[in-house]
Amino acid sequence: MVVIHTANILRPDAAKQFTVPSKRWIVDRTFSWFESFRRLSKDNEVLPETSQTMIYLTMIQMMLNRTK
Repeated sequence: MVVIHTANILRPDAAKQFTVPSKRWIVDRTFSWFESFRRLSKDNEVLPETSQTMIYLTMIQMMLNRTK
């Protein structure tokens, strides 16, 4: 699941999410993988839907590379 939003949104439940960092390394690892893809290394997209689509395409490419 991909959720795209602007960086200036404050969520009331955000404090609850950061109190349980049990699986945070998975998210950090995924973001580091995204840095190797040029289109995702810089945030130049205008529409959030375009960013979401690029993330999906990147994940598909990564999964296909693992099957080789």
